[in-house]
Amino acid sequence: MSEEARGAVLERLRRALHRQGPGASGARDAVVARLAAAAPGLIPARGDLGHEGRIQLFTAEAEAVHATVRRLRRYDALPEAIARYLRERNLPLQLVMASDPLLAELDWPRSMLMVRARRARDEDAVGLTLAFAAVAETGTLMLCSAPETPTTLAFLPETSIVVVAAGRVLRAYEDGLRLLYEERTTLPRSINFVTGPSRSGDIEQTLQLGAHGPRRLHIVIVDEPVTRSGPRSWA
Repeated sequence: MSEEARGAVLERLRRALHRQGPGASGARDAVVARLAAAAPGLIPARGDLGHEGRIQLFTAEAEAVHATVRRLRRYDALPEAIARYLRERNLPLQLVMASDPLLAELDWPRSMLMVRARRARDEDAVGLTLAFAAVAETGTLMLCSAPETPTTLAFLPETSIVVVAAGRVLRAYEDGLRLLYEERTTLPRSINFVTGPSRSGDIEQTLQLGAHGPRRLHIVIVDEPVTRSGPRSWA
């Protein structure tokens, strides 16, 4: 449909609904005011905990859906912690990771890990990326796509490792979205909420891990504060 034809259709709809056009005076302000005045949805109280309580609840909920969780004090301990995790499961000591500067600055060679900063491919066994936030209520990770954190890292490799700052373990989904709006003027191309590794019960009603994505999800919570809020640009 051409732009002219599309405009004609929309104009007929506006007349039928007795509405003004998108450029009419006050139309945009009215929409903004209506959205700002909308009542907030009901948020379950189970996430109304202090900092440590939210982390404990998040850990319990994530482990209940077959994820594993490790907590570190500092980011510089991350390479060795990941190497230990892979050795314990007899997995290859190589991974593809997000190109975020926070990860790039770490001493990966010392851990004997072979790392490549790029998008994941079908042949990659282990992927490492950063979460924007985490939801204590359900043990869920909030992942935002960006050039530094491509979505493929969390979905293509059989083993997915996700790092999240302890200060970003929030009560509920609404808190994660609110934080996103506060820190960014535009939305990322995609926002994925991930709860545990991929699983399905469609095959003879038996739980199968890795049915549509990673078989393993390992979450690393790091206490060390991060001064910057996230990627420089969304995509």
